[in-house]
Amino acid sequence: MTERMTEPTSPIAEAAPLPRDTRRALPMALLRAREAVMARYRPMLAAHDINEQQWRVLRVLDEGGQMDAAEVAARAAILAPSLTRMIRAMTDRGLITRRKDRADGRRVLLALAPAGAALIARVSPEGQKISRSLAARYGEERLAELLALLEALTELREG
Repeated sequence: MTERMTEPTSPIAEAAPLPRDTRRALPMALLRAREAVMARYRPMLAAHDINEQQWRVLRVLDEGGQMDAAEVAARAAILAPSLTRMIRAMTDRGLITRRKDRADGRRVLLALAPAGAALIARVSPEGQKISRSLAARYGEERLAELLALLEALTELREG
């Protein structure tokens, strides 16, 4: 078998890939899917005067208990500077508590406050109803498969 000689490609051609169909681009597909899902939850959150990011913080703290602000940011998929801005508003509303770590004064520890727990108790049944509706419409098995695939994709970040 003989090797075929090919002409080298120009650096410009390598730097400028052909345009792709955005319907098949993973980042765009993920954003569209997120919007399709969140469009169902946003009215519920707005009715309770809470935004998506605040809700994620409350859910993370409810699930994990008191934790370092950096951990909350990572688990809630919120940039640390954004969480820093949110902490004051959420503590002022009595949704979370904030305190310095006694062992390391640079660490901020966050916890769910009683008002935050009460909000979760009020909103969660509505959220569960929306989740059940999505699962029924999309299919329980397909949803479980999608979640497994997304978790596996997320693990690429860690490796």
